[in-house]
Amino acid sequence: MLKPKLIVDGKRLDGRAFDELRPIKIEADVLKRADGSCYIEMGKNKVLAAVYGPRELHPRHLQDPSKAIIRYRYNMAAFSVEERRRPGPDRRSIEISKVSKEVFEAVIMKELFPRSAIDIFVEVLQADAGSRAAGINAASVALIDAGIPVKGIVTSVAVAKVDGQLVLDPMKEEDYYGEADLPIAFLIRNGKIESITLLQMDGRMTKDEIKRVIELAKKGVMEIYRLQRDAIMRKFMVEEDEG
Repeated sequence: MLKPKLIVDGKRLDGRAFDELRPIKIEADVLKRADGSCYIEMGKNKVLAAVYGPRELHPRHLQDPSKAIIRYRYNMAAFSVEERRRPGPDRRSIEISKVSKEVFEAVIMKELFPRSAIDIFVEVLQADAGSRAAGINAASVALIDAGIPVKGIVTSVAVAKVDGQLVLDPMKEEDYYGEADLPIAFLIRNGKIESITLLQMDGRMTKDEIKRVIELAKKGVMEIYRLQRDAIMRKFMVEEDEG
């Protein structure tokens, strides 16, 4: 199959600059029956995250007397893509659930809730490239909405290599036809990036390119972080007004 040209006259197909994010919308506290929740749109991705807990873990033999157990479930709705997919977890969903759970295990203060479970559900209602990052961003806001102590906000974005050019927050065509894709997540505390909590790569990049990817991703996550923080602040301002 002939690979389409994705960079035309120094611009991407959707008109964005190489270091420009897709439009993003974030809203906290959208599900009243969840302890914490968040809805996010990143480009054409539409993702809902819900957090339940901390709550007693059953069956009891699974309990850890020293800390809470984190459970993360990423799922793509059957109607989330153009070709209807079979309901239930597939290999990709299981892999994303596993790596995303590891991201939050390093951030949630689990030791404060022994013998408990904290459940994070991420449902992709409409999928485009970057649904993994969108899910992590939504889950991070939902955790804070639930009042669960965390070390900071986790913010994620992907960077792709397209026609030899590094681009921030790739859209579907760039993700599918590009030479490489690197999802990355950072722990941000008090407005400063502290550490990388997720780094995966599909394809090949040079050592120099990976360094440039990280710098490009840092620019993107700081913009997303401000939107996450604004969504959290709006939620608490509404609560104060209602109080």
